[in-house]
Amino acid sequence: MPAESLVVLDACVLAPFSTCDLFLRLAEEPRLYLPRWSAQILDEVRRTQIGKLGWPERLADYWRQQVTASFPEALITGHEFLVAQCHNREEDRHVLAAAIKIQAGTIITFNVRHFAAKALAPHAIVAHHPADYLCALCDEDPAAVVSRVRDIAARRDLAPVEVLRRLGGPIPRFARHLAALQG
Repeated sequence: MPAESLVVLDACVLAPFSTCDLFLRLAEEPRLYLPRWSAQILDEVRRTQIGKLGWPERLADYWRQQVTASFPEALITGHEFLVAQCHNREEDRHVLAAAIKIQAGTIITFNVRHFAAKALAPHAIVAHHPADYLCALCDEDPAAVVSRVRDIAARRDLAPVEVLRRLGGPIPRFARHLAALQG
């Protein structure tokens, strides 16, 4: 997974704050990968933040403003015409279409089952669960991943073990993997 790998992040990865924070910090310089998303993915994040996670609208809007300002190159456009060619789960075809448009090799999603291998294979795309992708990044460059987790801890005034505990909710396999690497 070279640092110039284009990766489409599904809304289910961007909506939960702890998962989003880690993924976006890993995409900051020096980058471990290049994150990408579409306006439709960001719209879905907003709906989830407000409707399921209870965020105030103002906070969800601020989050989107900050994410788009921090990663202006991440926005995928002009992929809508490809939706009709996608054969994965209907409500997630826009995600695959976005990945096809930019020739991303990877989609990161908690809903891997929505992206059947037979629907992705013709486009040389794979779908990975966030924990699997993070474990692979960690194996590739453990020092960088540990450093970013420590940065998160410092910015939140938490112990790194507390950050791992919080990541243990949505991505327990990764939290265990990183904890084992750190001893």
